[in-house]
Amino acid sequence: MTVTGAVAADGPPSALADTVLERLTAAYGAAADPARAVAMRAYMKDVAPFLGIPAPGRRALSRTVLAGTPRPEESDCTAIALRCWALPPREYQYFAVDYLRRFAGRCSSAFLPVTRRLITTVPWWDTVDLLAVHVVGALVAADPRLAVEMDAWIADDDLWVARAALLHQLAYKDRTDVDRLFGHCLRQSGHPDFFVRKAIGWSLREYARTDPDAVRAFLVRERGRFAPLTVREALRNIGA
Repeated sequence: MTVTGAVAADGPPSALADTVLERLTAAYGAAADPARAVAMRAYMKDVAPFLGIPAPGRRALSRTVLAGTPRPEESDCTAIALRCWALPPREYQYFAVDYLRRFAGRCSSAFLPVTRRLITTVPWWDTVDLLAVHVVGALVAADPRLAVEMDAWIADDDLWVARAALLHQLAYKDRTDVDRLFGHCLRQSGHPDFFVRKAIGWSLREYARTDPDAVRAFLVRERGRFAPLTVREALRNIGA
């Protein structure tokens, strides 16, 4: 199964997105703290500007923004996410991620290209990881035919796309496709970037909570192919 298709910059028309974005920009804008924003931007390595709203306050504001709004259709999710991503302050993208986590079940396999757009636009671990686990992972779990898309993602030149493929099964536990997990780890075992090497270790460590013997045996067999960082991360909770 191949999921393709152009994604409009602002997504489809959506009255719900119009309402949510109007409320959201008003609420978040009023709560901006420029001094805090400087520190938040520095912590995130200057990946994006911030409004300076800490997570608890942001989530409280988000509840107010969404009060009384209906459950979205997939088109609404697309429009809200893409419009939030078009706004420079990172908090708007956090809102979109939280919204998609909540309503991932409203989206079909056709939503995967939208998620890829989000992953590859202003990418950093703070949004990519949550999208990988809670949106991409949910889409693949709902439609296992999308697993072949993950086989394409793991070979992608974009490190964040590859990281998302590595992490998409992170919450699967005993539903994990172990052969695909191990195959993906091997596919990127020589990757030079920290974020990919870390993701390999993290994905193995998380599956070790379900089957530590399988992970240990895999690493004994293939240990020479992985960076020390990856092995340490993978074995953190189970030992050598």
